Amino acid sequence: MHSRTMPKTGLRRRVAALVLPALAALLSMAAPAAASADDGMVLTPFSSARGSEAPAPWRFTTLPNKAATRFEVVQQDGQRVLKVDADQSYGNLVHPTQTVLNANTTLAWRWRVEAFVQDADLRTRAGDDGAAKVCVFFDFPTDRLPVGERTRLALARRTTGEQVPSEALCYVWDNKEPKGSSLVNAFTKRVRMVVLESGPAARPGAWVAERRNLLADYKRAFGDEAGDATPDVVAVAISADADNTHGHGIAYFSDLVLLGSASAQQATTAPERPTQGE
Repeated sequence: MHSRTMPKTGLRRRVAALVLPALAALLSMAAPAAASADDGMVLTPFSSARGSEAPAPWRFTTLPNKAATRFEVVQQDGQRVLKVDADQSYGNLVHPTQTVLNANTTLAWRWRVEAFVQDADLRTRAGDDGAAKVCVFFDFPTDRLPVGERTRLALARRTTGEQVPSEALCYVWDNKEPKGSSLVNAFTKRVRMVVLESGPAARPGAWVAERRNLLADYKRAFGDEAGDATPDVVAVAISADADNTHGHGIAYFSDLVLLGSASAQQATTAPERPTQGE
């Protein structure tokens, strides 16, 4: 009589296949030492790049056997910005940090989408693609997670050999979901999504500025499991993928500004500065 028990290696592959696509950006968490929010603007600006590669400690991550999304610093509208080109591909650009999450913790940036991934559908695994996402990662204590979630996360960490963070909140510019929509990722509850923009900008080519209070957004996204917990921010990532739909998306990002403590109250950030086309 044949056993129906799945071999351990098969189980690991299955769990990794379900969990890791949504968390692959986390594979760079062994990056150089993270900056502290006490430093003020703690994310290295793309505009400081000497060439086309994003400056350290920004690091590219992807999954095995996937075409790589292209991240390139280019000249656009009179300034240096990040171009993200997802062509049937997957990829993330990740910046580690160690920022206390409190009422003043703020993330700001500008972005624009040149081409949406047409068949993307954030509510399904087959359509879990997007041209423009900004993700924030938190170190929520795993012992406070439900047993099932804790087990899947532990298995993902063992499979990858990396310290995969326990929670991720992604801000999305989507082509279909209404602005303000909140969703749980189709692959894993460890990732929650907020649709900040929907469809083309009001004026073609316009840059759209965002400024988010991370504690307020965290409580809305993870309040069901977090309770009174306020975990630190441990990384910020820019993500774009078109591997599930075999589509193509193009987006641009300004410098991202992450501010914590009192510095967020005084911020007059570069992402708010108008550019041509606004």
